[in-house]
Amino acid sequence: MELHNLKPAAGSTKKRKRIARGQGSGHGGTATRGHKGDKSRSGHKNKRNFEGGQMPLQMRLPKIGFKSPNRVEYVPINLDRLAAIAEKFNLDAITPETLAENGIIKKRDLVKILGTGELKAKLTVSAHACSAAAKEAIEQAGGSVNLV
Repeated sequence: MELHNLKPAAGSTKKRKRIARGQGSGHGGTATRGHKGDKSRSGHKNKRNFEGGQMPLQMRLPKIGFKSPNRVEYVPINLDRLAAIAEKFNLDAITPETLAENGIIKKRDLVKILGTGELKAKLTVSAHACSAAAKEAIEQAGGSVNLV
Protein backbone atom coordinates (compact mmCIF):
# COMPACT_ATOMS: atom_id res chain seq x y z
CA MET A 1 0.00 0.00 0.00
CA GLU A 2 1.31 3.41 -0.96
CA LEU A 3 -0.01 6.97 -0.82
CA HIS A 4 -1.38 6.90 -4.37
CA ASN A 5 -3.44 3.78 -3.53
CA LEU A 6 -5.24 5.26 -0.48
CA LYS A 7 -8.96 5.88 -0.67
CA PRO A 8 -11.83 5.92 1.88
CA ALA A 9 -13.63 2.71 2.76
CA ALA A 10 -16.66 1.90 0.62
CA GLY A 11 -19.80 3.69 1.85
CA SER A 12 -17.96 5.94 4.30
CA THR A 13 -18.21 9.07 2.17
CA LYS A 14 -21.23 10.72 0.59
CA LYS A 15 -21.33 12.41 -2.79
CA ARG A 16 -22.48 15.95 -2.01
CA LYS A 17 -22.78 19.26 -3.81
CA ARG A 18 -19.74 21.44 -3.22
CA ILE A 19 -21.42 24.82 -3.17
CA ALA A 20 -19.57 28.09 -3.94
CA ARG A 21 -16.42 26.40 -5.29
CA GLY A 22 -16.26 28.14 -8.63
CA GLN A 23 -18.04 27.83 -11.98
CA GLY A 24 -16.64 24.39 -12.71
CA SER A 25 -18.61 22.90 -9.81
CA GLY A 26 -21.92 23.86 -11.37
CA HIS A 27 -22.78 25.74 -8.18
CA GLY A 28 -20.65 28.85 -8.53
CA GLY A 29 -21.90 32.40 -9.05
CA THR A 30 -24.78 32.80 -6.65
CA ALA A 31 -23.97 29.51 -4.89
CA THR A 32 -27.60 28.25 -5.21
CA ARG A 33 -28.92 31.24 -3.23
CA GLY A 34 -30.66 32.94 -6.14
CA HIS A 35 -30.43 36.64 -6.97
CA LYS A 36 -30.91 39.48 -4.46
CA GLY A 37 -33.28 39.38 -1.50
CA ASP A 38 -32.73 38.78 2.17
CA LYS A 39 -31.85 35.08 1.94
CA SER A 40 -29.12 35.66 -0.62
CA ARG A 41 -27.11 37.84 1.79
CA SER A 42 -24.64 36.60 4.35
CA GLY A 43 -25.74 36.83 7.97
CA HIS A 44 -29.40 36.23 7.15
CA LYS A 45 -31.30 34.82 10.09
CA ASN A 46 -35.08 34.63 10.10
CA LYS A 47 -36.66 35.99 13.25
CA ARG A 48 -38.98 33.74 15.24
CA ASN A 49 -42.63 34.47 14.31
CA PHE A 50 -41.57 36.46 11.21
CA GLU A 51 -44.29 36.17 8.59
CA GLY A 52 -42.64 37.89 5.63
CA GLY A 53 -43.62 41.38 6.79
CA GLN A 54 -47.25 40.44 7.38
CA MET A 55 -48.45 41.38 10.86
CA PRO A 56 -47.54 38.36 13.04
CA LEU A 57 -50.31 36.28 14.58
CA GLN A 58 -49.42 37.10 18.20
CA MET A 59 -49.71 40.82 17.37
CA ARG A 60 -53.05 40.36 15.57
CA LEU A 61 -54.72 38.62 18.50
CA PRO A 62 -56.26 40.74 21.28
CA LYS A 63 -54.52 41.02 24.61
CA ILE A 64 -56.62 39.43 27.35
CA GLY A 65 -56.43 38.95 31.08
CA PHE A 66 -54.85 40.76 33.97
CA LYS A 67 -52.35 39.68 36.61
CA SER A 68 -52.43 41.77 39.73
CA PRO A 69 -48.95 42.73 40.92
CA ASN A 70 -50.34 42.81 44.49
CA ARG A 71 -51.67 39.21 44.53
CA VAL A 72 -50.74 37.25 47.65
CA GLU A 73 -50.29 33.53 46.96
CA TYR A 74 -50.77 31.06 49.83
CA VAL A 75 -49.96 27.36 50.12
CA PRO A 76 -53.25 25.76 51.23
CA ILE A 77 -53.12 23.12 53.98
CA ASN A 78 -56.32 21.36 55.02
CA LEU A 79 -57.14 20.08 58.50
CA ASP A 80 -56.79 16.39 57.53
CA ARG A 81 -53.30 17.12 56.18
CA LEU A 82 -52.45 19.02 59.39
CA ALA A 83 -53.51 15.97 61.42
CA ALA A 84 -51.37 13.67 59.23
CA ILE A 85 -48.34 16.00 59.55
CA ALA A 86 -48.71 16.23 63.34
CA GLU A 87 -48.94 12.43 63.59
CA LYS A 88 -46.06 11.71 61.19
CA PHE A 89 -43.57 14.16 62.73
CA ASN A 90 -44.86 13.93 66.33
CA LEU A 91 -45.75 17.62 66.61
CA ASP A 92 -48.13 19.45 68.95
CA ALA A 93 -47.31 22.92 67.56
CA ILE A 94 -47.24 23.57 63.82
CA THR A 95 -45.58 26.69 62.43
CA PRO A 96 -44.42 27.67 58.94
CA GLU A 97 -40.84 27.07 60.15
CA THR A 98 -41.56 23.45 61.19
CA LEU A 99 -43.38 22.83 57.90
CA ALA A 100 -40.36 24.17 55.96
CA GLU A 101 -37.90 22.08 58.02
CA ASN A 102 -39.88 18.92 57.22
CA GLY A 103 -40.03 19.75 53.49
CA ILE A 104 -43.78 20.34 53.27
CA ILE A 105 -43.47 23.95 52.12
CA LYS A 106 -40.63 26.17 50.94
CA LYS A 107 -38.96 28.58 53.35
CA ARG A 108 -40.63 31.73 51.97
CA ASP A 109 -44.10 30.27 51.29
CA LEU A 110 -47.14 31.76 53.01
CA VAL A 111 -49.47 29.20 54.64
CA LYS A 112 -53.25 29.24 54.79
CA ILE A 113 -55.16 26.71 56.88
CA LEU A 114 -58.40 25.48 55.28
CA GLY A 115 -61.27 23.56 56.87
CA THR A 116 -61.54 20.34 54.83
CA GLY A 117 -61.26 17.15 56.87
CA GLU A 118 -61.31 16.39 60.58
CA LEU A 119 -58.89 17.26 63.34
CA LYS A 120 -58.94 15.23 66.57
CA ALA A 121 -55.54 16.13 68.05
CA LYS A 122 -55.00 19.26 70.15
CA LEU A 123 -52.73 21.49 68.05
CA THR A 124 -51.28 24.96 68.33
CA VAL A 125 -51.18 26.24 64.77
CA SER A 126 -49.33 29.31 63.50
CA ALA A 127 -50.09 30.39 59.93
CA HIS A 128 -50.26 33.48 57.75
CA ALA A 129 -54.01 33.04 57.16
CA CYS A 130 -56.81 30.77 58.31
CA SER A 131 -60.39 30.20 57.19
CA ALA A 132 -63.20 30.63 59.72
CA ALA A 133 -64.22 26.94 59.44
CA ALA A 134 -60.65 25.80 60.08
CA LYS A 135 -60.25 28.11 63.09
CA GLU A 136 -63.49 26.84 64.58
CA ALA A 137 -62.52 23.17 64.05
CA ILE A 138 -59.07 23.66 65.62
CA GLU A 139 -60.54 25.43 68.65
CA GLN A 140 -63.22 22.72 69.07
CA ALA A 141 -60.42 20.11 69.19
CA GLY A 142 -58.86 22.10 72.06
CA GLY A 143 -56.13 23.81 70.05
CA SER A 144 -55.42 27.42 69.16
CA VAL A 145 -54.66 29.45 66.03
CA ASN A 146 -52.06 32.25 65.87
CA LEU A 147 -51.81 34.43 62.79
CA VAL A 148 -48.23 35.31 61.90
